[in-house]
Amino acid sequence: QVQLVESGGGLVQAGGSLRLSCVASGSIFSFNAMSWYRQAPGKQREAVATIASGGIRVYADSVKGRFTISRDNAKNTIFLQMTMLKLEDTAVYYCRAVRSNFDYWGQGTQVTVSS
Repeated sequence: QVQLVESGGGLVQAGGSLRLSCVASGSIFSFNAMSWYRQAPGKQREAVATIASGGIRVYADSVKGRFTISRDNAKNTIFLQMTMLKLEDTAVYYCRAVRSNFDYWGQGTQVTVSS
């Protein structure tokens, strides 16, 4: 069973930065893609950034130029570097991994941006 564990969330002022990490229990080479999603109170969960096994990166329009997704294969970890944070980035951030017909989710980490 694959486990994903996120960390790095917290409280930050608008304009600040945070780096989220997602550690997988096994090799991330086996995943077709890994992604960060977020869910704000009262809103649907939305995709933020995805990195495919071939290295292609896709970002939501709302975070382009501010967030960067990356991976460290040796550490079975993906990261989300978030800069120029805005109030509307406040949400629980989830890590997702897809392999064949299965997808796996972490438990989430809270990011709160204050004014």
